[in-house]
Amino acid sequence: MNAPRLVTAAELQRKAFEPVRWVVPGLIPEGLTIIASRPKLGKSWLMLDLCNATAIGGWTLGDRHCQAGAVLYAALEDGERRLKDRLGKICHQQAWPRGLSFVTEMPNLTAGGLEFLRGWAKSAEGPRLMVIDTFAKVRPTKGREETQYEADYHAAGILKALADELRIGIIMVHHVRKMEAEDPFDMVSGTNGLTGAADTIFVMKRESGAVTLYGRGRDIEEVELAMEFQRDICRWRVLGAATEVHSSGERKAIRDALREAGEPLKIADIAAITGHPQAATKKLLFRMYRAGELRRNQRGSYSLPDRATP
Repeated sequence: MNAPRLVTAAELQRKAFEPVRWVVPGLIPEGLTIIASRPKLGKSWLMLDLCNATAIGGWTLGDRHCQAGAVLYAALEDGERRLKDRLGKICHQQAWPRGLSFVTEMPNLTAGGLEFLRGWAKSAEGPRLMVIDTFAKVRPTKGREETQYEADYHAAGILKALADELRIGIIMVHHVRKMEAEDPFDMVSGTNGLTGAADTIFVMKRESGAVTLYGRGRDIEEVELAMEFQRDICRWRVLGAATEVHSSGERKAIRDALREAGEPLKIADIAAITGHPQAATKKLLFRMYRAGELRRNQRGSYSLPDRATP
């Protein structure tokens, strides 16, 4: 092994670097990205839409325009029949992208999978994105002497190194644990070795009937975005900052509940009617009271003011 190369602060100041390449502007940069959620939440629909938008240089998530480039979608839990049906719904009457290629089976990363991915990138014209859906299908077998952390870091590190080598985006689709966590990123299945190796991490989570996309990474600001699945065109779109979007809907639900009741309601009753957690309802009720949207009565009940906001 060669001796480590030192760089002084002065040398670093004079260095010029190419700007970060974005797969999805402001959200998904080059490098390794993990997108995780519970099964059947719709992340494969999201992946297919991202792949299509990148292949044609089109729009995704409602307001994000992607630069065109070749895309490989390793849809390892799907078949060609389902892919054709889903892509037809996303493309609708538009021409299908010529720069998008699929594979529904491949060996794990240390048994030929890495060579396959690198070979595709070398042969493709302007490669920009690879999606591995799901990572469990290609992850190497844990070594006998490896800890689980080492195995996770090594497995994700293979894709991270390939993304850096090719200067493209690689999205690794993964699952979350069943157990809830205060920090959504702690729900990513596996040890911190997986998330530690990745450049960017997203977790899709359904809460009180709404879907939030949590994002964190080296090149992005931490985000919490409210998401909506448009069933007529089978595509996801971002509605805005989750705190603003969800709070707006929850505030309306509270006002509607109080208006229909026609009398003061206690916190537990409001939470039961709106279907929101009692602790979160309590905090929101207090904020609405401080903002003058509600009247707080004796014994912890709330009601609409005389001139309620519609």
